[in-house]
Amino acid sequence: MTTEKRVNETAGNLDNLEEFTELTVEVDPELVGICRDSGARTEEAKAIYMKSRTMIQEIVGNNTPEDRFRQRCVIATGDLSVADIMRFNNDPIPAGVEALKKGAPIFVDINMVKAGITKAGHKSEIICVLDEDLDAAIANKYGITRTSAGFLAARDRLDGSIIAIGNAPSALIMVCKLIEKGVRPALIIGLPVGFVNAAESREIVRDLKIPIPSISCVGTRGGTPMAVACVNELVAIARESEE
Repeated sequence: MTTEKRVNETAGNLDNLEEFTELTVEVDPELVGICRDSGARTEEAKAIYMKSRTMIQEIVGNNTPEDRFRQRCVIATGDLSVADIMRFNNDPIPAGVEALKKGAPIFVDINMVKAGITKAGHKSEIICVLDEDLDAAIANKYGITRTSAGFLAARDRLDGSIIAIGNAPSALIMVCKLIEKGVRPALIIGLPVGFVNAAESREIVRDLKIPIPSISCVGTRGGTPMAVACVNELVAIARESEE
C-alpha cells in the first residue's frame, strides 16, 4: 500500500472531526490577547500556556527577568522546587538576548534539545553537535563521548554562540576546557541531568576564571526540558524587546 493511499484511507475514516476537537480548557480572550510566546500559535495553546504561566507567577514570583526563567522551568518540569536551584551568573539574560539579536548560532548537545527549541521568533541556526562528528572519528580516536567530540569538532564556531546542554555533563566539561583555551561563547545554558558529573560540571561553569554568562542549577536535576525552557524564554524576551 502506498503512502498516499494510507493517508487517503485515514482521512476517509475521519471525515467528521468535530467529535475530536472539543477544547481542553476554557479559552479566556484576555489571556489569549496577552500571550506573546512564539511557541503557542492557536487560541487553545495560548490559553493553556498563559493559564499555567499566571498560576506559576503567583507562586514563584514575577519581579525580575530571572523569575521568568524560573517560571518556565517549573512549567516544563512540573516541579516547583526547581525555581530554588537555578543559578544566573555574569548577567546571562542580556548576553543571551544580544546574541539572539545578532543571529548567533545555538549549539546543543542532543537532538531532543534541538527539537524542543522554537524555530519562530529568531534567526539563529540550531546545531546539534552530534552532527559535527558524524562518523564519530574524534570520539573513537580519543575514547570520549560523542557530545564532547561534537563540541570539540565545532570549537572554531563557538565564539559568540549560545550553548545549551541538557543531557551530557561530559559535553559541558568539554566546553569549559575549550573556554580555558580561549573559546568565548556568549552564553552557556548548562543543565545536564544525572548522577555522574552533572552537579560537578555545573560547578566548573560557575567557577570559571573567565566570567562567561551562564544559567545553571545545583544538584542532580536538570535535563532537556529545562534547557529548552531557558532557550525559549530567551527567545521570548528577545522578541519582546524588538516589538
